[in-house]
Amino acid sequence: MWRSLVAAIAVLAVGGSALAARVVNKDSQIRTLIVTQGSGKTKLALHAGEIVEFCPNGCYVTWPNGDLEALTGSESIEISGGVARIK
Repeated sequence: MWRSLVAAIAVLAVGGSALAARVVNKDSQIRTLIVTQGSGKTKLALHAGEIVEFCPNGCYVTWPNGDLEALTGSESIEISGGVARIK
């Protein structure tokens, strides 16, 4: 159920935008990012091998290790070994 909700939110967030951050989970475990846009926070749960586009207009992301990063919406992100890297 959560996966469907997160996918729907990601699709709505991307709609109408040419740019969006893209994240791929290369781990075998679910990895969760916390996405903050404006005053709202959303948990983005990524299953193994899943690719999601999000954050079309900039946002803040809390990575699996707890670090906070500002995104513009054009980044390509890879999660591997529990660590997120911007490519």
